[in-house]
Amino acid sequence: MNGLEITLLYLLAAVLCVVLCRFMKLPPMLGYLAVGVLAGPNALALAQDSNGLHYLGEFGVVFLMFVIGLEFSLPKLRAMRKHVFGLGLLQVTLTVLGASAAGMLFADWKTALALGCALAMSSTAIVVKLMVERLELESEHGKRVMGILLFQDLAVVPLLVLIPALGAGPEDLMEALLQAGIKAALLVSVLLVGGRHLMRRWLTLVARRKSDELFVLNLLLITLGLAWMTELAGLSLALGAFIAGMLISETEFKHQVETDIRPFHDVLLGLFFASIGMLLDWRLVVSHALLVGALFLLAPLLKALLVTGLARALGAPAGVALRTGLYLAQAGEFGFVLLALAGTQGLIEPTLQNSILAAMVLSMLATPFVVLASNRIVLKLVSNEWLQQSLQMTSIARKSISAQQHVIICGYGRCGQNLARMLEREAIPYIALDLDPDRVRRASAAGDAVVFGDAGRLQALMAAGLARASAVVITYLDEAAAIKALAHMRSHAPQVPVIVRTQDDRNLEKLQTAGATEVVPEALEGSLMLASHALALVGVPMRRVIRIVQDQRDARYDLLRGFFHGTDDNSINTLDDERLATVTLPGNCALAGSSIAALDLQQLDVRVVSLRRSSGRHAGLADAQLEVGDTLVLSGKADALALAEQRLLAV
Repeated sequence: MNGLEITLLYLLAAVLCVVLCRFMKLPPMLGYLAVGVLAGPNALALAQDSNGLHYLGEFGVVFLMFVIGLEFSLPKLRAMRKHVFGLGLLQVTLTVLGASAAGMLFADWKTALALGCALAMSSTAIVVKLMVERLELESEHGKRVMGILLFQDLAVVPLLVLIPALGAGPEDLMEALLQAGIKAALLVSVLLVGGRHLMRRWLTLVARRKSDELFVLNLLLITLGLAWMTELAGLSLALGAFIAGMLISETEFKHQVETDIRPFHDVLLGLFFASIGMLLDWRLVVSHALLVGALFLLAPLLKALLVTGLARALGAPAGVALRTGLYLAQAGEFGFVLLALAGTQGLIEPTLQNSILAAMVLSMLATPFVVLASNRIVLKLVSNEWLQQSLQMTSIARKSISAQQHVIICGYGRCGQNLARMLEREAIPYIALDLDPDRVRRASAAGDAVVFGDAGRLQALMAAGLARASAVVITYLDEAAAIKALAHMRSHAPQVPVIVRTQDDRNLEKLQTAGATEVVPEALEGSLMLASHALALVGVPMRRVIRIVQDQRDARYDLLRGFFHGTDDNSINTLDDERLATVTLPGNCALAGSSIAALDLQQLDVRVVSLRRSSGRHAGLADAQLEVGDTLVLSGKADALALAEQRLLAV
């Protein structure tokens, strides 16, 4: 087969495997690994050139290390130094020592040390993605998990120097270690001290050419060039790529580079995992199934117990410590890098390498299921965890138990706090949920109605009085978290309107489909403020400026033509104001099956703003047929709304 045919087969296999994994809701990593196994020399052997396979794997490792180096943040390292250099340092050190001691029972100390280094790593890509989806980055166990992962990223630099040096003969070992250490220290010092300034100047010079193609080509040149320099110095390619990412992360071009590299990020990760799959010999795995099974079960279990014990010893509650251990039990991408490097240095026999590789892959594939079941595991094993969660829900319920027609604020950052101040001025009750314990403690001490709680958990929302609320406002900008919260609100309180804050309106329809009554994009509001100031400064009368801006808002936000009934709306002065009301059609409603036009609400001067089905899904107003359980949002004056409600609820 020629090169083009091999490339096409690789692409076809990758597409089919990844689509299959997506359909089965499995990590795409499994698809890339399957491609590597099937197309590699131990299965279909599509590529006969072993050098080509070697370079494919090297490129996968190089670009993986570059992306991780780019995401490495020194400010984040300083902010989390307690968890990074406390818990993280102990975890890596003790895992390496423990795994090395166990490995020396079956192999020489060099092999055991290399295996210990590989097994000490956890998967940053998988764990961080899962924590983002579950809104756990700012949780107590989330901070500890991130601290350990940051130290592992940092520890991989000396480990990339150590393992090649272990490949030297016994008589040259100390000299090789010393030389590698001196080379690495000099190279890293020169690059990090003078490299940042040189990198900034060079990228500035390239950026002035205003060519995207030239900028991306320079990224490739820098990454591969530094990887080549470190290899020339007798170190690994991966170390140079990692340093290249770190250097760029310290410049103002970091975000531009992230934008340029994002389309290739998953592809590069796929290339890496495909290269790992090529190393896997399924025949050896089958013939040593007991060894693979033992490694798959014992290594993550012992690692989880170690991390749990360390977190507990450093003051974490039992539930937090156990969650930290469960989240970090698996192997990681750096573990693959170190294992492959040990294999090329002849430190690990192919049979043992394949067995360990298979066990590491299985542990990573099991991670999403372990994380999903982590709460049940903690509740079962930690006796006081159920009590602590119950106390948390009780704390939320105690704050909201007397509240009726209140507003639930999800997220108590700057936006949530500003909203709370406005609600207080209007004497509208509210309760805020936030996951930052320091913020909750300070705001609660100041008298704010804020409690520690996850808006993505149904229990927290119900404890906050979701069924009794007049509205819910999601103030954080995490779209995945907002959709998760919307799903709970749609299924358990479809009659409650939900306002969602977003950065722009790219995902407007997606959020509305998920159950948002209104989506408020910051970019639009910012543009309206800019326009109003610009019009005023060029001489347009202020009254006309206000009218223009209001017309634009009316065109974008239907709900701004009215307001939801608040606690001070019994005043006679507000009876002529346009307001909003929600009406849910009862089970014996006579209007079921009728169209909205047939309601003839226009004669009452009442307008239907939106229609939400009992499932929480929004329906179009043009040709919608009313169904039992539908919730209509109506806009009009108080008397007209009362008449419209009577008409809709007639049986």
